[in-house]
Parts: sequence; structure tokens; C-alpha cells
Amino acid sequence: MPNIIPEPEPEGELRKFGLMRKHYLKEYKSGIYQGMVLSGKLKEHLLMVQEQAESHFDVLVGQMSEREGVTEQLKGENQMLWVQKMNNIRAMAEEIVREEIKYCNG
Repeated sequence: MPNIIPEPEPEGELRKFGLMRKHYLKEYKSGIYQGMVLSGKLKEHLLMVQEQAESHFDVLVGQMSEREGVTEQLKGENQMLWVQKMNNIRAMAEEIVREEIKYCNG
């Protein structure tokens, strides 16, 4: 008889970018999604994409905030302006990462 007991899923919680990738695969790449579900590789893939996306997001936020002059000094001098600029930077970085999630290998 064949062994049909699935491999245990990898440890880890899916967060924002992992869930975005899952939604994208399910909605727009259903064949790939179903193949990963059946092979038991979906969560492993989602966790890998999530880790890469979070890392890239952090790098982008750092680079953009440096380029825009959003510093701790600004935070101390004008906290509301700092929050506004950081929110804009985070939104731009998230949009970039969201688009990249669509095109990662899967």
C-alpha cells in the first residue's frame, strides 16, 4: 500500500506578504496553487516568499527614508511630519513588494 500520510507542514506563521502570495496564487494561478497544495509544498513556498518579501520591504524602507531625509532628528523635531513621511514610504515599499510577489518563482 502506498504511504499517503502527508509530510508535516513547516513551522511558521503566515503574515501579510505570505497571505498576499497565497491569495494571488489561489485567485490567478490556480493550477500552481493546487499543485503546491497536493504536493504539500504550499506553506514552505509561502514562508520562503514571506521571508524574502519582508527582508526586501525593510531594505526599501531604509533606503527610501535615507533618500528622503527621514531621520531620527526629524522625528525629534517634528514627529507628525516624520509619521506622515514614514507612512508614505512604507506604502510605497509595500506596493513594490506586492508587485514583486506576483512574479516570484512558483
